[in-house]
Amino acid sequence: MNAIYLDNNATTSLDPRVASVVTDLMNRRLANPASQHAFGRKSRRFLESAREEILELAGARTQGMASDQLLFTSGGTESNNLAIFGLAQQRPGSIVVSSIEHPSVLAAAQFLQQQGRDVLYLPCDSSGVIQLAPLSDRIQHAPDSIALVSVMLANNETGVLQPVRQIAQLCRLHSIPVHCDAVQAIGKIPLRFRDLDIDAMTITAHKLHGPVGIGALLLRHSTKIAPHQFGGFQQLGLRPGTESPVLAAAFATSVTIANTALDENNARMARLRQQLEQTLTTNLPNASILGLASQRLPHTTSIAFPGIERQALQLALDHAGIACSTGSACASGSSQPSHVLQAMGLPPELIRGAVRFSLSRETTDEEISAACSIITQVVQRLTPQDS
Repeated sequence: MNAIYLDNNATTSLDPRVASVVTDLMNRRLANPASQHAFGRKSRRFLESAREEILELAGARTQGMASDQLLFTSGGTESNNLAIFGLAQQRPGSIVVSSIEHPSVLAAAQFLQQQGRDVLYLPCDSSGVIQLAPLSDRIQHAPDSIALVSVMLANNETGVLQPVRQIAQLCRLHSIPVHCDAVQAIGKIPLRFRDLDIDAMTITAHKLHGPVGIGALLLRHSTKIAPHQFGGFQQLGLRPGTESPVLAAAFATSVTIANTALDENNARMARLRQQLEQTLTTNLPNASILGLASQRLPHTTSIAFPGIERQALQLALDHAGIACSTGSACASGSSQPSHVLQAMGLPPELIRGAVRFSLSRETTDEEISAACSIITQVVQRLTPQDS
């Protein structure tokens, strides 16, 4: 069997139907959508059609005076940075993030902390769920001291779903802006921007079989952010620069395809993930599924193999034809333990031996069966004889 790709939370392969859209539009040699001539207006129609389609599919409001807004960006990291810096500049006060956020959120918060902003890091429990008590307490005693809250919808390492709507409800009464990184959730679970009751949401194309290089920041109607790039009028000057109708259309196509059979793909990935987890924990009784007690994304599992060093295991699996990861791809290559697993308060032996497997709608039954066999053999070979 060919190499088995189980690192879809890092990026997914480009869907052939999306690639076809890219090829078709590239061959049309579209003009700059900001140009006023007929060629530019034609490009603008592709761009705005894609924007409208993504907004609608993501559950945003697209009609009337209270329509929501979508800013195209280069991806999730830029969208997260634009949201945090753009919202923080609108009001003074503390930045509230969870301790298990993606590096692009934590690094932005840490930068603001270095500039003198107070940052409140919400803890999580051993099952990987963010704890709301510190936020609730801060809101109760000093709601005006909070500038913004940024929490992810689903953790990129464990797949654990987070109480974003509850957080939004706590903040809404005091008009505290809430941003949500929904990069791992879109196209995997039902996602409705307005139902979450948040002010800003990050999504990106390459996590759902779209192209690398384009993401988006959704903004609730009347939500104001400050720009952090300058030199153009595009997207109301909030994110200037020439937009790509090709990438935008490909993004919209990837969201459309993902939503078309969402429930079916969700159930299938959950079944395959369960097969992977059950087989490995049966074959390897010391293996531990992290976040098992919580609601999780259907395609993500973090499994700890005590007695084995995670980077050695990842390299051995790669050599054996299994692609997986030891955490976020944006932190890949780091020898530091996972900040997510540390925040969960897990024992050091679990943190040291944890790797992430992430499936996609393209993962097959045959691949999971073969992966179980290979992973079992590699772990048994690496496990010290006295373990």
